[in-house]
Amino acid sequence: MTASFHQTASPTEQLGRQEALALLGSVPIGRLVFSHQALPAVRPVNHVLLDDFVVIRAHHGAALLGPARDGAVVAYEADAFDVERRTGWSVVVTGAARIVTDPRLRRRYRDAVEPWVGGGMTHVVSIGLDMVTGFRIHPRPGG
Repeated sequence: MTASFHQTASPTEQLGRQEALALLGSVPIGRLVFSHQALPAVRPVNHVLLDDFVVIRAHHGAALLGPARDGAVVAYEADAFDVERRTGWSVVVTGAARIVTDPRLRRRYRDAVEPWVGGGMTHVVSIGLDMVTGFRIHPRPGG
């Protein structure tokens, strides 16, 4: 009897922290997940990894600013997939979101993150790297 693929090899591989962070740093866009009015909210944003934080910018009135003022725990996910080859990876960072108020850090982070959208992205938010998880999807044997 021949063993099936699922019994002999895993199509996914858990990533270590350093590899996951390297992949996260290799893409400019991810999705921020937070609670807004007691419901889950997801926003696509661009980011950089700097000083052991995911750093993003937000406009005045952004829904994220309330949770960030409170230091709420959020999740940040980024990924890349090759649909034809059925391969890819996904990384999730979970940590406290905080509005950056230190003038020196705020200037440094603002210079590092060029927002993709306009509209006065004057606020800078850092997300701690408290928990970093990731996985890679490998091609199936035989294509």
